[in-house]
Amino acid sequence: MAERWNIWVDTGGTFTDCIAVDPEGRRHTVKVLSTSVVRGRVIETTASNRLRLASSPPLVVDVLTGGRLRRTGHAAATAVTRFDPATGWVTLGGPRPEGVDAGVAVEIGTGLPAPRLAAHLVTSTPIDGPLPPCAFRLATTRGTNALLERRGAATALFITAGFGDLLAIGDQRRPDLFALQIERPSPLPAAVIEVPERLGADGSVVRPLDVAAITPAARRLREQGIDTAAIALMHSDLNSAHEITLAETLRSLGFTTVVRSSDAASFVRILPRAETAVIDAYLTPAIRDYLDAVGVTRRGDTLHVLTSAGGLVGAAHYRPRDSLLSGPAGGVVGAVSAARAAGFERVIGLDMGGTSTDVFRYGSAYEYQFEHSVGGVRALAPALAIETVAAGGGSICRLRAGGLEVGPDSAGAEPGPACYDAGGPLTLTDVNLLLGRLDPARFAIPVDPAAADACLETLLETLARERGTRPDADAVLAGLLAIGDERMASAIARVSERRGHDPAECALVAFGGAGPQHACAVAERLGIDTVVVPAEAALLSAAGLGETRIERIEQSQVLARLDDVEPELPARFATLAERGIAAVAAEGVDGTPQVVRRLATLRRVGQQDGLDVEADAIA
Repeated sequence: MAERWNIWVDTGGTFTDCIAVDPEGRRHTVKVLSTSVVRGRVIETTASNRLRLASSPPLVVDVLTGGRLRRTGHAAATAVTRFDPATGWVTLGGPRPEGVDAGVAVEIGTGLPAPRLAAHLVTSTPIDGPLPPCAFRLATTRGTNALLERRGAATALFITAGFGDLLAIGDQRRPDLFALQIERPSPLPAAVIEVPERLGADGSVVRPLDVAAITPAARRLREQGIDTAAIALMHSDLNSAHEITLAETLRSLGFTTVVRSSDAASFVRILPRAETAVIDAYLTPAIRDYLDAVGVTRRGDTLHVLTSAGGLVGAAHYRPRDSLLSGPAGGVVGAVSAARAAGFERVIGLDMGGTSTDVFRYGSAYEYQFEHSVGGVRALAPALAIETVAAGGGSICRLRAGGLEVGPDSAGAEPGPACYDAGGPLTLTDVNLLLGRLDPARFAIPVDPAAADACLETLLETLARERGTRPDADAVLAGLLAIGDERMASAIARVSERRGHDPAECALVAFGGAGPQHACAVAERLGIDTVVVPAEAALLSAAGLGETRIERIEQSQVLARLDDVEPELPARFATLAERGIAAVAAEGVDGTPQVVRRLATLRRVGQQDGLDVEADAIA
C-alpha cells in the first residue's frame, strides 16, 4: 500500500481543479477559485466581529485563519483571527466590513497559492499544518497568464550589434489583417543592449566578442534593479561560444537569471530563437517563485510539472518556455484516456473552461507543434497541437458596432460572471443560467441569477435604443449562445480540416466546466454523431495528470538534404534517445522507458515549413 498521497492539480484562469488519491486508494476532489479566495454567504451575525458562514466549497478544516474577509465586490476587508469549520463561525480582528450582514455574499482571501489551497482542502489539512507526504503533479497557466498580462520580470535582451530592433520589427505579420489601426503587443524586454560581435553563417568568428564594451551598460541595468537577461546572438545555433562567454560575464556582474538562445532553442532563425530566450528569461522568476510557493519541500515528496508537450518534468528542471500550454495539455491526455476507455481511438477534444476553450484532434498518436505563439510572442518548444479560442464560460457578451459579440475578453475569476454578484459583466455562464441550462444549486460557489438578469436587462435596453424596438430576451440569449458555439466549431474545423481530417469521423469528447453544455450544438455544426462526456468532465485536466508520464523530448538540428544524411539518421536518433533516457533516469525512473518515439521534420528544398513524419516512414 502506498504511503503517500497522489495529488493532481490543474490551475486554470478561473478555477483550480484538484484530484487526490489517499494512501488507501480513495479518490477525493475539490474545485477552488484560482484567485485563492473562498466565497460564501453570511448565515447570521452576533457581535460586531462575528458571523457564521456557509462556504463553497464546504470547509471541514480551517484554511481561513490569517485571511481577510470582505463583502464580494467591495474593497474594505478585515482580518480573520479564528474560524471553526464545525460550526462555520468566523471571528474577525475588527468590526465586520460595512454591509456584511445576514444573506450577504462574502469572500475570504487565504493568501495561499491556489494549488496549495486545493491540496489543504482535499487532504483535510489545516492552513497552519504541513501537507501529508505526497507525490504532487501540477499543470498551470501561470506562465501563460504572466505572458499575456505582461507581468514577468524586467528583462534585458543582449543581441548582436545591428539587431537591436529585431523584436520590434518582427516578421511584419499583422495581428489582425483587416484592422485599420494595428495594436501590436507590448515588447517583453525592458532594455535592449547591442553586443559587438558577429559569427558567420557557418559559425566562424567574423568579429570577436567585445565583453568590455557592454560591461558599463550591464552595470547600469543592475543599478536599475534589472537582474534577468536573455542572450540571442547571430548564428549561435552553430557556435555557442560567444553566448556562453557573455552569460558568464553577466552572472559575474550580478544577473541572477541568464538564458542563452543557444540553450533555450538551438535552431536556425534568430527571431524565434530570440523570442524563445526572452520568454524563458522573462517568466523564470515568476515560475520559480510559484513552484516554491506550492511548498512541496518535505524529504521524499516530489513535485512534477506538466509541459506543453504533455509530459511530466521535475520542478527543478522545468523551463518556462515549456509552460505555455501546460494546463490544456493535461486535458488532452485525460480526454484521450477517457475516449479509449469508451472504445474510441479517433477523437476531437472540446475543453471549455472559464476563460477560453481549447480544442484538439487525436488519431493514433499525439500531434505536436514545435513552434507556437502566445501573447504575440513565439516559442520554439514542443507542444501538443492545441487550438485556443477566446470563448469560455467567462467570455463577455455585449453589443459592439451594432452586433452581438461573445469574447474575446473574459471576466475571469475576478470579478467573474454577473451571477457571481461581484459586479461582473454578462457572460456565457450567465446566458446558460438564464436559459435554464444551469442549476444554481449545483455551482461550486454561491450565485445570484438576479444579478445576471440585471445585466441582461441593460443589454436589452441598449438594443431597444439602437434598434427602436425591444427584442425578445430568450432570442437574444439564444443568439449569444449560437455565437459562442460557432466560434468553438470553427476552431475544431481548423485543427482537423486543415490537416486533411474530417471531424465527422471522430467522437467529440466534451469536458471542462462548460464543455458538456455546448457539446451537442458544436457536434451538430460539424456533423459529429458521437459525444463522450467523461464522469469527471469538470476535472478532466486534473485527471489527465494521473495518466501522464515522465517524458523528455530531445531535438537536434540537421539542415541537410535527406539523401546526404539518411545513412546517419539511425546514429543521430540513437544519440538523442540516449540523452532522453538519461534525463528520464535522472528523475528517478527505474528501468528502460516504455516508449521511444522518433520524429523527423522534412521540407522540400527551398521551403521553410516542414512536415513531421515518423522516422520509420522515411524511405
